[in-house]
Parts: sequence; structure tokens; C-alpha cells
Amino acid sequence: MNNFNQFHLKPYLMKALNGIHFKTPTPIQTRLIPLIEHGKDVIGQSATGSGKTHAFLLPIFNQVNPDQHEVQAVITSPSRELAYQTYHSAKQLAKYSSKPIKVVNYVGGTDKNRQLKKLENQQPQIVIGTPGRLVDLIQTQKLDLHTATQLVIDEADMTMDLGFLPQVDKIAAHFGDEIQMMVFSATIPQKLQPFLRKYMDHPEYEKVGEQRVINSNIDNWLISTKGKDKNSLIYNLITIGEPYLVLIFANTRKRVIELTNYLKEQGLKVASIEGGMKPRERKRIMKEIKHLKFQYVVATDLAARGIDIDGVSQVINDDIPEDLEYFVHRVGRTGRNGLHGTAMTLYTPDENKEVDELEKMGISFKPKELRNGEIVDTHSRHRRQQHRKGHGKLDPTMIGMIKKKKRHVKPGYKHKIKIELHKDDEMKRKIYNRNAIRHQRKIRRENNNY
Repeated sequence: MNNFNQFHLKPYLMKALNGIHFKTPTPIQTRLIPLIEHGKDVIGQSATGSGKTHAFLLPIFNQVNPDQHEVQAVITSPSRELAYQTYHSAKQLAKYSSKPIKVVNYVGGTDKNRQLKKLENQQPQIVIGTPGRLVDLIQTQKLDLHTATQLVIDEADMTMDLGFLPQVDKIAAHFGDEIQMMVFSATIPQKLQPFLRKYMDHPEYEKVGEQRVINSNIDNWLISTKGKDKNSLIYNLITIGEPYLVLIFANTRKRVIELTNYLKEQGLKVASIEGGMKPRERKRIMKEIKHLKFQYVVATDLAARGIDIDGVSQVINDDIPEDLEYFVHRVGRTGRNGLHGTAMTLYTPDENKEVDELEKMGISFKPKELRNGEIVDTHSRHRRQQHRKGHGKLDPTMIGMIKKKKRHVKPGYKHKIKIELHKDDEMKRKIYNRNAIRHQRKIRRENNNY
């Protein structure tokens, strides 16, 4: 049976699923919902957009008791945007219940005093929020978690990356003796293991798909910027055809502002999202993006892990992220919910090493180039190595000299070849060192712009 009936959900949840047009569970939902229903601690690892949110929301709602006006489940999210997304999905389910189920969302930048006043009158049944705000409310002794039995850590790798594990630790410490912990993430870093061992009792670990591999319905293109103006190239790429919504990711706030201004000068309506924005402004921009008031959005990696916009048709990487793990999360903004998407990564020749590392992570690229206003297939980055075969990376002069070696040559010619090969090696070593120094300078400059 390949539908949601197999989970024996309450009738109102089946109506809710029909209301949001969910017909068939995703693989992560199929594997984890029964385990959660049986009270197991679980670790769910799957790609961004694979349905992790409903994998924990459905069994939580299936077990919540509307007649008990106390906290029964807590869900932590590492960013306000992710918390709002989870809250929105939870409210979609709750509205179909015949008895009210109180779901609340506690995030930074909201009215804390108002939240405290409401807590004096009634405790929510399902709590969603960012770790910092949840800890603040717990410390006031207004939010009572000792009655809760289920704790979800959503986007655990991002929670760790942003330094929120200590706060999550404090939240977990306020639970009663019986705690069912559910951890969901696109990746499970080794540094997360000590925390998992502390709280999880022989967890069931379900991994769907290969770690770090992007969804198969995303066309993943690689485009060289050698000899091209990057701003102009991006403008041409995003104005070919009629993209529904384009997300452009840059490594620094400075670059986001620079690229946003350039695209605006070309007459495009562009929004930008970066870490320096005030919470109120960020929330306003996000709302306008979701209402399709912008067709193009330029963002930093903070947004790559913190926003979820429906209908992103294209993602463009202005540069390869310094932390390669973020590449998966950038690209994962498109191709969601079974829709097709396109990701374009721009790179320079001195970034070949980073591209190699991405390929070692299991990410494959299709080499493309912009030619006469069209995006066309082009040659592989490795074509020269493949063509030279036994001669490795020798230049044509060296290859010619070695070929002559096979003929009858004057005495001393072999020695001359050795000298020339040594000179060639020395030159390549100098070029490599010079490029490495330039690359390090570039990284330092960009880090200073954060």
C-alpha cells in the first residue's frame, strides 16, 4: 500500500493531507512515521525538500491529546524562517481538527512580553521555535516543558553550525524522564555525535539517498567565467527565457549588495537577503518574495539554509561557497516537491580544486557555456588531461621534445630533455604557488567583508 492510509492516521489528518494535495508519502516519511508512532528515537537524514517536516509533524499530531492543555511536543529550528515554515505546515494540519490544537511559534524579534502574558493563561500543546527564544521563555518559568514527551531537532547540522547546540541542550534538560528525540537533517556531521549519544536511546537511523547528493530532478550546470564579466554573464543567464523565480547566492554581504545594485541598474526588480538586515525588514522582504513581487533574489549562505520559497525555478551560484557543505543547501532551494529545477554554478580556473572536491562528494556537473545568447553544452574541464594520456600535464613543447627522443639524435640530447623537463616542473611549481597565494588572499579579503 503506497499511500498515507498505511500509517493509520486520524481522519482529520487524512482530510488535511487531501487539502494540501499530499497523495503519496516520500521515502523518508514511509520509513520514519511508523518508527515515531512506536515511540522510537529516530535520526532522519535526507536531502533538502524530501519531506522531512511532515515526517515528524504527522506522527506528532496523530498522538497529541487536544484535551490536555499542556506542552506535549517541542520542535526547534535554527532560524526564524525555518521555524515559520514549520509553524505554517503545523497550522495547516491543526485547522482540520474538530477540537482546537494550540500551536505556537516562538522566535527572536517577536514580542516576548506578549508571549509571556499568554503563557500565564494557557500552555500550548505543540511548541515550535528557535533555540534562543525557547531558552529565554523557559528561564522565566512561564513555559513549562516537563510535561512534553517529544523533542524534534530540525536541521540539526545547521543548528550545530550556528552554535545553537548548547541552547538545545538546555531545552532537552527541562523535559521529564520520558523523552522521545527526533533529529532531522540533510547531513549528520561527526561533531554532532556526542550530543546524539547523550540524549538518544539506541536511535533508529534512516538515511534516504546518498549524503550530499542533490535531487535527480535538478539540472546541475557548471559554467566557466574565464574571460567574461561575471555581472554581465549573470544578467544574461537569468534573462534567457522566462524563469519563474531565480535565487542567486553570493559568498559575502558586499557581493550581494554589489550584484543587487548592478541588476537593478539593468532594469530588473531584485530583492536581496543578507545577514545585516533588520529582522522587520527581512520579514517584509520574505513576505514580498513569497507573494511574487520579485522575480530575482540575491542572498548569502545564511539564506541558503534559512528560507524556503515555493516555485524556485533556478539557482545561480555566483561563486563556490567556502564551506562546500553549503553547496547542497543552495542547490536544494530548487527542484522541490517533485518539480524540475536548474542550478548554475559559476567558477574560475583557479577554483578547479573546489569543483573536484564537490565531485568527490558525489555531485556531478554538466559543463555549459553561454554562446550567441543560448546556453549550450561544452567540453569537460578534464579534456586536456584525457587527451594527453601518457604525457600528463606537459605542454606541447615538452611533448614534441620527447617524441624526437625516439628518433636518432645527437649526443647530449637526452640530457637537454632532462634539463627542459626540470625547468618545466619548476615553472609549474611557481605558477601553482602563485595561484595558491592569490586564492588565500582572495579568501581573506572576502572574509573581511562579512
